[in-house]
Amino acid sequence: MLGTVLLVVLVLMLIGAVPRWPYSREWGYYPSGGLGLVLLIVLILLLLGHL
Repeated sequence: MLGTVLLVVLVLMLIGAVPRWPYSREWGYYPSGGLGLVLLIVLILLLLGHL
């Protein structure tokens, strides 16, 4: 249950990191790339049964 909630929160954070405003376009892929990496780690842990 906790893993599912964590996964949903991470997906929402990943969607929120997409640069939509002009000033955030200068950030590049840093916010979404970092959150994508965390999401990938959590997915791997969920698939291996550690979470």
